[in-house]
Amino acid sequence: QVQLVESGGGLVQPGGSLRLSCAAPGFTLDYYAIGWFRQAPGKEREGVSCISNSDGSTYYADSVKGRFTISRDNAKNTVYLQMNSLKPEDTAVYYCAHLVRSTRWYDPTGYTHWGQGTQVTVSS
Repeated sequence: QVQLVESGGGLVQPGGSLRLSCAAPGFTLDYYAIGWFRQAPGKEREGVSCISNSDGSTYYADSVKGRFTISRDNAKNTVYLQMNSLKPEDTAVYYCAHLVRSTRWYDPTGYTHWGQGTQVTVSS
């Protein structure tokens, strides 16, 4: 069963930075648009960012624009989410998945092969 693998989460103070990685053992990530989602306790899964597999277009939730950057390193078969100026409200489990049907980038029903997630905690 194909499953993406997230890493890079941890504990960081407000204003700090983390870089999350999304890897895909067994297949080539550059064939797919990849999305990052997050889910905090008691909340619905929320689209954070997405990067296209075609022209490299990127998309961001309004809440993270200007602070987060998604990128792709095809040589390493990895998609990254650089998170700067982190806020306590960014605290969540972060997941990556690949897009498999035509839908809005932030719609989780368009994605599959979700990883287990990586915890990001922003706290003093």
